[in-house]
Amino acid sequence: MSNIPGYTHNTAAVAKSPLTLTDFEQMRASVLFGEDDVKYLRMSHGVVKDEVEAILDVWYSFVGSQPHLLASFTGKTDGKPLGDYLGAVRKRFGQWILDTAHAEYDQKWLDYQHEIGLRHHRVKKNKTDGAASTDLVPFRNLFALIFPVTFTLRPFLAKKGHSPDDVEKMHMAWVKSCLLQLTLWSHPYVKDGDF
Repeated sequence: MSNIPGYTHNTAAVAKSPLTLTDFEQMRASVLFGEDDVKYLRMSHGVVKDEVEAILDVWYSFVGSQPHLLASFTGKTDGKPLGDYLGAVRKRFGQWILDTAHAEYDQKWLDYQHEIGLRHHRVKKNKTDGAASTDLVPFRNLFALIFPVTFTLRPFLAKKGHSPDDVEKMHMAWVKSCLLQLTLWSHPYVKDGDF
């Protein structure tokens, strides 16, 4: 367990996901996410664990360069970036990188994915950090980030001398995992009964 403020994975502070593990298995099948993908995500852990800050630098630079993305981390009244909020989220985002590369895909993991979704939605946004920021990460911005996150990760996956085939398989496992996670995070955004 990490000592990162607001990181509550695997704790009683996280409510049970409305999705079942059977629902998640069906989602895995839809995106062709199998045990080989888990294997290659695990392989990626040995790469990304030494690159977390560099990866976050790339991702934060991208978000910071896009005013419509940065807006989710700005003050509600003055529109200025909230440094403390960005810093707190960055610590959890770094842990998310490690968690993605080492996910167990059990009920506790599924529950925490729902928690992450709630924290992007008006249901819980800002509550973890007590931030006076905007009320919502717009879904269109959240889901679209799958591409820049996974595209910019690929060069990092090649840094430890793995074969091009292994790098490709690690990258595809990350793409699939991100698709699954962002789909899970979308639950609070979807009209009741439609997920």
